[in-house]
Amino acid sequence: MRFVFFGTPEPAAEILGILHRKGLVPSLIVTNPDRPQGRNLKRTPPPVKEWAIAHSIPYTQPERADDIAGELSGTNSDVFIVVAYGSILSPKILALPRRGSLNVHYSLLPKYRGASPVESQILANDRNTGVSILLLDEEMDHGPIVAVRRLEIPNWPPKANELREVMDEVAGELLSEILPDWIAGRIEAKPQDHSRATYTKKLAKKDGEINFSVDPYQNFLKIQAFTGSIGTYFFVEKGGEQIRVSIKSAEYRNGTLHFLRVIPEGKKEMEYEEFLRGNK
Repeated sequence: MRFVFFGTPEPAAEILGILHRKGLVPSLIVTNPDRPQGRNLKRTPPPVKEWAIAHSIPYTQPERADDIAGELSGTNSDVFIVVAYGSILSPKILALPRRGSLNVHYSLLPKYRGASPVESQILANDRNTGVSILLLDEEMDHGPIVAVRRLEIPNWPPKANELREVMDEVAGELLSEILPDWIAGRIEAKPQDHSRATYTKKLAKKDGEINFSVDPYQNFLKIQAFTGSIGTYFFVEKGGEQIRVSIKSAEYRNGTLHFLRVIPEGKKEMEYEEFLRGNK
């Protein structure tokens, strides 16, 4: 079984780890170039590169996958696996492996296509969630479905980062189960019902502002959905100025939203009650 793995952030590295434990090792890893990060804009390697180095697996970091089309063709791969790579692969690249290119998506497609499926499912209070593996085509999250695994999440709504960790594990296990049968031609990909497709958007910081005029449960869903990504916040007036307060945790009980821990602008994380006492 020969495959090339495309991925960049920590979830992709987690899935690589699961495949590795199952004895499925890519012949090559493709990840994005090191990028400036943090206040000092220090060039930082992506987690997938660090994983590749730690496990002595060849890797490459092209600006565009098309730049290494010859190298990819030379791998004689059965399949490409794409997990949060962060760049769109051209039809030329997708067509190189004998059994096409598989992608992991964190929803039950065709619902929640796009950039923020995990956050969007929590926001929509949609407990019908799971992981899909699809055969990539030229359109976003559009290709036929190879495998699906539904999830039961007992303590709903979860924080998005916690749900994503569960999905990482499920995706890695599902990939490792279906890869031999997919490569052997024993699985038939099934077209999606495109009439049922829904779409998610790329999140912006402004999406995290709490609107106190809406249903408190909807605000709680927002806090849970944006934990670990853009975060949530509200503004309070102090000394004639608007102070931004970031929400670290909250709970919903008896129809009321309760903030637990916050970070007022320019200060350290604290209990919400401590913040209220200091803001009187």
